[in-house]
Amino acid sequence: MLARWNRLSVEEAAKEILPCCGSKAWADGMAKRRPLFDKMAVLAGSDETWRRLMEADWIEAFHGHPRIGESRAGATTPAQSLAWSSAEQQKVTGDAVKTALAEANREYENRFGHIFIVCATGKSGPEILEILRRRLENDKETELREAAEQQRQITQIRLKKWLSQ
Repeated sequence: MLARWNRLSVEEAAKEILPCCGSKAWADGMAKRRPLFDKMAVLAGSDETWRRLMEADWIEAFHGHPRIGESRAGATTPAQSLAWSSAEQQKVTGDAVKTALAEANREYENRFGHIFIVCATGKSGPEILEILRRRLENDKETELREAAEQQRQITQIRLKKWLSQ
């Protein structure tokens, strides 16, 4: 997988890795880091690239996800990213929880100006709702850092899946 990816053009390599994060600047940064020869180099490179991005790049990555409890994201979201989001949110079930999440998501977006991001893998709907309600108490700067860290964790999980394809 990595050997083939390392041989692609920068544009092709960035396009291929984009579903792992959703930020074009991150994908371009990762493509420019090549060659990367093992999983640890990819994961470390991802973290370093992520931390150097601008706020707008983080928010671009956030918008590549459907809202928690929903299955739709932006029209430009890669199909692989949507499939991963669906699997990550598989424990979010029940109409009452989905309704409460939808209401809390609206409140969150009104307060912070972007969708709520949480590393949902392994978390139930009620757990995610509790996290969302707690994070609504953050100030904007604290919440942006928290959302960016959650996106970093999601990216790490997705990179591991991508590498195992």
